[in-house]
Amino acid sequence: MTNAHQSWGRFPRVTQQEAHPIVWQTDSLPVSSSSLLPHGLGRSYGDSCLNEGGTLLTTATLDRLLGFDAATGVVRCEAGVSLDTILRLAVPRGWFLPVTPGTKFVTVGGAIANDVHGKNHHRAGTFGRYVRRFELLRSDGSRRVCSPEENPDWYEATIAGLGLTGLILWAEVQLRPIHNPFVLTETVPLENLDAFFEVSRESEPDYEFTVAWLDGLARGRRLGKGLYYRGNFSPPQLDGLPLKKSHLNQGSGLAVPFDLPGFSLNRLSVAAFNWLYYRVNLLKQGARLQHYDPFFYPLDAVQRWNRIYGRRGFFQFQCVVPHSTARDALREILERSAREVPSFLNVLKTFGSVPSPGWMSFPRPGVTVALDFANRGERTLRLLAELDRITRQAGGAVYPAKDARMSAENFAAYFPRLERFKPYVDPAFSSSFWRRMT
Repeated sequence: MTNAHQSWGRFPRVTQQEAHPIVWQTDSLPVSSSSLLPHGLGRSYGDSCLNEGGTLLTTATLDRLLGFDAATGVVRCEAGVSLDTILRLAVPRGWFLPVTPGTKFVTVGGAIANDVHGKNHHRAGTFGRYVRRFELLRSDGSRRVCSPEENPDWYEATIAGLGLTGLILWAEVQLRPIHNPFVLTETVPLENLDAFFEVSRESEPDYEFTVAWLDGLARGRRLGKGLYYRGNFSPPQLDGLPLKKSHLNQGSGLAVPFDLPGFSLNRLSVAAFNWLYYRVNLLKQGARLQHYDPFFYPLDAVQRWNRIYGRRGFFQFQCVVPHSTARDALREILERSAREVPSFLNVLKTFGSVPSPGWMSFPRPGVTVALDFANRGERTLRLLAELDRITRQAGGAVYPAKDARMSAENFAAYFPRLERFKPYVDPAFSSSFWRRMT
């Protein structure tokens, strides 16, 4: 059947796309004249989760928990299980995800295919490091269990392989222990970009989780003004700090009910939001306890928040640049964005040197920035092309899971192991992104 699955950024719009649900691990892949692509919960921002003219292998029904060892923290589940489901199982038993992105509404298969990262990359690396093994189904009907010891080349190609090496059926993931569901956090105001580098250097030896929010309209001496968040999971003893009642976010009833008009996100409204966000969160300076849900997943509190960008959707630009070029590159990226097209959300953090097993993994040592731009057509695309140029010149890379328009030339430059990866792509699998890149 024709299906209306779209990416989270809602660009590009796909009109011709079939959906084939995968319900059981024993299911065979459909025989199709078009290409196949696994599809989880659709939280990729660009076209890596789209297959215009092809078939999506939807895994929302491949969502069973297969086993959990409460003594070791190893969970075994089907690929369509969400991170939210794992948290609901594991947290009451004293375990947590070793790495988590900014939303818990992604599948385990999607987390592997995009080798997601989080606020603790400088300590823990990527999600793929904690995947013990998985089973991969290819279009020729072959099935292979992949791990660092068994079929290691397929293991390394599939982690960060964008769903192109076959369909992951199940996976085993190693969780990390926690004493309780709270994070001891601290908010530090940043005057400018130099302050970010200084606070990062001071914080990372002592704090597992770090990230900064920036005012995307600040320029000149205030470029990089924002708030730096750092934290660690709370120890067994809470040291008398106030313990606010907090629960898992279950949607909270908040939702964006319709697409906002395109003119609603403009320089004035973005400036008003930045002013309010900065002032409200500035009041939270000092150490405080926070439930993990709003700390790791603040945007999950609002359902369908992508509607604020209107029917034309939005672009997220996320790049990483090496430490040696980061200051100059980030200054130019932030200055151009503030001057030309206001970014509604701006997030900055560092990546550490812990390597990923995935050949095509995006994180690498350096500083990463993520910027959200409403789709204003050619004006936005011209800016993004300039940001690509700056990133490439600085020796950096752009995140494929967030992309909807980078060039094939830039993609090859960003990922030098591309040629090594290509032979492992299943000949029956493809995506709108992959066809654009090849």
